[in-house]
Amino acid sequence: MKFPSSPAITRLSTAAVLLLAAVAQPLLSTAWANEQSGDITRSWSMAEFGEPLYDESMTHWPYANPEAPAGGNIVLGAFGSFDSLNSYILKGEFPRSLGLASDTLMVGSGDELASAYGLLASSVEYPADKSWILFTLRPEARFDNGQPITAADIEFSFRTIREHGRPFLKSFYSEVDSVELVDDHQIRFNFNTTNTMKPLMKVAGLSPLSVDYWKDKDISKTYLTPGPSSGAYYISNIDAGRSLTYTRVEDYWGKDLAMNKGLNNFDSIRYDYYRDLEVMLEAFKAGEIDFRAENSSKRWATAYQIEEVDNGEIVLDTPPDNTPGAIQGYFFNLRREPFGDHRVRQAINLLYDFETIKRTILYNQYERINSYFPNSDYGSSGAPTAEEIAVLEPFRERLAPEVVSQEFRAPVTDGSGRNRREMRQALGLFNEAGWQLQEGKLMKDGQQMRMELLLVQPDGQRTAAPFIQNLKKAGIDATIRIVDSAQYQVRVDDFDFDLISVRLNFFPPPGPELRSYYGSAAADERGSANMAGIKDPVVDALVEQIVAAESLEKLQVTTRALDRVLLWNHYVIPQFYNAEHRIAYWNRFGQPDTLPRYISFTATGFPTGWWLDPALDGKLDLDR
Repeated sequence: MKFPSSPAITRLSTAAVLLLAAVAQPLLSTAWANEQSGDITRSWSMAEFGEPLYDESMTHWPYANPEAPAGGNIVLGAFGSFDSLNSYILKGEFPRSLGLASDTLMVGSGDELASAYGLLASSVEYPADKSWILFTLRPEARFDNGQPITAADIEFSFRTIREHGRPFLKSFYSEVDSVELVDDHQIRFNFNTTNTMKPLMKVAGLSPLSVDYWKDKDISKTYLTPGPSSGAYYISNIDAGRSLTYTRVEDYWGKDLAMNKGLNNFDSIRYDYYRDLEVMLEAFKAGEIDFRAENSSKRWATAYQIEEVDNGEIVLDTPPDNTPGAIQGYFFNLRREPFGDHRVRQAINLLYDFETIKRTILYNQYERINSYFPNSDYGSSGAPTAEEIAVLEPFRERLAPEVVSQEFRAPVTDGSGRNRREMRQALGLFNEAGWQLQEGKLMKDGQQMRMELLLVQPDGQRTAAPFIQNLKKAGIDATIRIVDSAQYQVRVDDFDFDLISVRLNFFPPPGPELRSYYGSAAADERGSANMAGIKDPVVDALVEQIVAAESLEKLQVTTRALDRVLLWNHYVIPQFYNAEHRIAYWNRFGQPDTLPRYISFTATGFPTGWWLDPALDGKLDLDR
């Protein structure tokens, strides 16, 4: 299971999903079964479905080197800016790396998607009906200022989310009915659900907020003075909007735990912020940044043909990306006309010529997305199965016939750039919706159709340009607007856009987060993750079936059914994905022999378990 990247909710898996997030199995392992008392399970680990991969004999993660040397400083690049360290509230722009300074009750492995192992918590207890969970905190756990971490600090963190949290954070804990402080080191969460592990896994991702520190301060406001750290690093230096430095806690309480051995190997990690991606690339090439995960096919194909790569000072690599993917695409704002009409949305989809973009701009490095859950066992493929049809049958009268009869495939062109067939089909759909092409303009009631694509990264303009050109050919007054990260966040929170480019991670197995992404209740809530403004009773019903699923098989079938409903409603123009990471780094690092199955760089911007190799570092002339 993955969680949004945040001190409040850190992903249980070290393999990813900022904001997020950063940011989980009813069968029990042998260790669990042996420790059951009546109908209460007591364990150091848990999983949402099946069994955890590792037992208490584990001395360290297989993808970590417990003998790795500690020391050295690294510099990473971050895009955008920040004006607050408060990741809980909607106001302000916070750094996505804050999880470095926060430990969680439990933590996941990089080899699993849905498991949790005790970190702040030494053990958990829960009944057979999963109606509550009790965490026992390690008495040695403490903040970097020496204050013990107590159950009250966990409770305060949860209460902060419940009272002041961003809508998405609040939605993560909607199943929590109440919280009880049993004593200083035990906290119990009671749920309004039964027979599902998902809510238990979610609260296992909570981090503490120091009650003592915040007793005379307002947690509902933005701030730039860091509170006490519960993690392996603390924030040691802040240059607002420009850089953020984390320094390792010398006497970090959890350094000898099995799940920490071989990790947290650097003395300090500094993030330098850039508002221009090309400037950030040049900073890397000049040796001012140590590592980068490349997100541009053009840069990957052309920008690294430099001497430092040829002589081995900079290393390029493409490790596999096995992590279940995210829906990435242009999201319509259904709150605005004419995007509430599915025929208009379908027509605009036809004008996105992916095959030409792939050939001419993406250097053939990407494949088209045809699912809201790509690269996973939760996305639909082929024609609907009998099991999926059975899930959809009660809603048949509300569904288009193709939802229960056909495979969904995004429009496919011949890649020549002359998509006349798709243009004719699009104009036919526009006509059905009342829009007519008059003197080169698509008109209805005397008004030309207008559409603005809102972007925050200039890179997006390059891949969007052919799409915008096709929209104009169809008579639409289509434009692109690029704004800075702070303005972009405000406009998205206020739903002040026509079309935006969005990547929505889900947290395998999918669950309550789908309510915030696609649920009607979130559609008009400022700052919610339902950016499209979807209000569909069928979608709501399927999401609730997913949340309540008591078996992995039922959850998968229902998620695939939901996938088909979302796809055939054309809420999104699906874009593309890559099954490999593209990384570049200065050759000064040691690496474990084994890679985690689910590699991610989204939380910290750096690989798990690497360290500074003095011999390699000595060969470089990096002036820091």
